[in-house]
Amino acid sequence: MESWAILWGRVVSRNRKNSSAGTSGAMSIQFLVIMVPVLLGFMGFAIDLGRIYLVRAELNEAANAMAMSAAAQLNGTSAATDAANIAANLTLDNSLGDANKYNFGALVVGQSTGVLDSVTQDPAYFPAMADAVSALGQIGAASIADGTTARHVTINLTGEAPLVFWSLLALGQSRKTLVAASAVAGVSAPVCTACGIEPYAIPAADATDAVNFGFVPGTLYTLGSQCTGAAPANLAGTTGRIPYLLIDRFDTGQALTEDQQLFRTGAQGLLPSPVVPGWSCSTVNNFENVWASSIPVRACGAGGVQTSVQNAMCGLSSRLTDPTLIAACTTAVTDIGTIAAAYTPDVDVNAITDYTTYIGDNKRLMTLPVVTALATDGTMQVLGFRQFQLQPTTGSATASNVPTDANGRFVALYLGVVAPVKQGTVGGACAISSGPGKVVLHR
Repeated sequence: MESWAILWGRVVSRNRKNSSAGTSGAMSIQFLVIMVPVLLGFMGFAIDLGRIYLVRAELNEAANAMAMSAAAQLNGTSAATDAANIAANLTLDNSLGDANKYNFGALVVGQSTGVLDSVTQDPAYFPAMADAVSALGQIGAASIADGTTARHVTINLTGEAPLVFWSLLALGQSRKTLVAASAVAGVSAPVCTACGIEPYAIPAADATDAVNFGFVPGTLYTLGSQCTGAAPANLAGTTGRIPYLLIDRFDTGQALTEDQQLFRTGAQGLLPSPVVPGWSCSTVNNFENVWASSIPVRACGAGGVQTSVQNAMCGLSSRLTDPTLIAACTTAVTDIGTIAAAYTPDVDVNAITDYTTYIGDNKRLMTLPVVTALATDGTMQVLGFRQFQLQPTTGSATASNVPTDANGRFVALYLGVVAPVKQGTVGGACAISSGPGKVVLHR
């Protein structure tokens, strides 16, 4: 039988253990009471901050799209900024359900829901990138360039992000916070490689002139297929003749026939190939070959131009009129009705001597490769790219160039460099200081 001293010791020891456990439990409860609000605060901070960053990213995407769309319309005409404004706002048009949106893609940018608002500022236009960048984040930034000089655009917009946990704090009582976004887009430095350009290689009138290659801006020229013998007469109203050769882009891997490919190339520029990378492009300092079926070069005015040249001219005509109304094209191009349906004339087909008055959609704008000299043996080296505007031929019943012309002639207004190319590559070893650029996002 245990002594009373031993029993008492056990009771005291048990009480001490129970007291220690009780103290530990109380401390755990106190710690939990303190940490729960802290953890909830961190969770609220993460949720609200994440929502703000999401909204900002979505608004930035909207600003980028607006800036890129606007910059693509900066073609050096008086109407360029008006067209750019329309293009920018079209990215916010939700009539087809594809507008730029924010807040998990639920709200159209630039609209108010009564709870959350977003506001887009009018695009601001600038001649230099530095000016455009300096206007970033400036609400109500004003343009300092008109359509003829604008090369860059700045977009500033704001939107409200909803708050959940931060609304419990004094700074978030409105249950929302303002988020800003901005973007700058414009025309890049001259491209070394230009894609989607027209297939007419022309020789430089002066290869030492790095700005215009000897051509005079604002001058109407007769462009005509290269031929031998006495040069044909210039078309009415033009000063000087510029011969051309079609550069070779016949893609044997396509289902389209050669005449159909030539038509499409004349209608929209060099076509991409699913087989040959870079088939729709031309690069400065590279050498170009002549479209094989346009060789040999014929005598001027004798028997008409090669069928390949006529096919391309039928495509070129689609920029000014319906080519299915031209009898020669309906017989020269296979299934022209189906192919031509993809192409509509420019909205401005008027004869123009002052390019700044042009209000069309750039279908008449042509970017041509300028080469050292025309040759059929693969020695045409590309010096650069310059731009012309296709003009209706005086006296043409179809208001277009005439595909039946015996010398493949059409009228073009020399512009120099006024608009960005469809696509291209900046940089490389071409070392050019003048030429068209492409639309790029700067900020």
